[in-house]
Amino acid sequence: MANFLFEAGTLKNHRRTGWWIAGVKDPESVAEHSWRAALLASIIAESEGADPARAALLSVWHDTGESRTGDLAHISQKYVGKGDAVAIVADQSKGMPAGLGALMRSIVGEYEARETPEAICAGDADKLECLVQAIEYRDRGYANVERWIVNSQKRIRTETARRIAAELLETGSLDWLREAMGES
Repeated sequence: MANFLFEAGTLKNHRRTGWWIAGVKDPESVAEHSWRAALLASIIAESEGADPARAALLSVWHDTGESRTGDLAHISQKYVGKGDAVAIVADQSKGMPAGLGALMRSIVGEYEARETPEAICAGDADKLECLVQAIEYRDRGYANVERWIVNSQKRIRTETARRIAAELLETGSLDWLREAMGES
């Protein structure tokens, strides 16, 4: 278990590589992405009538295999493949207590299959988090992120995530601060 916890901690240092292609100098980490995706998954699931806690759990675990593969940009995946998340978690869970290993494999398997309402919500959260991050980078002056905004929107499946995406596109990334400070 200790080895897995140290391995999972490396996700705090693994950068999301697609952003480098867009010119972002210090992109978010996989762990940072997963944290906000988990928040989004719970929000989407609540609105979609799915279990928010389960959707968030799937999101927390969805990229743990990237501790073994790194975060491969889509252009990289074209040549080397995405990596088999189910096979990776099977390897990661070797030597774990039986119940914990089964839980890990179940979580990642459910997320990858995208058949349950919670997995669909978690998948949408993954795409929506990418869209939010792209808007934030765009607001910081990175013009090349528009592709990530468009592609993220195309991959969203739930009505709730579509509504959130539309609202995000109409909102500046610091509008929340202006509102909190009572500024116009």
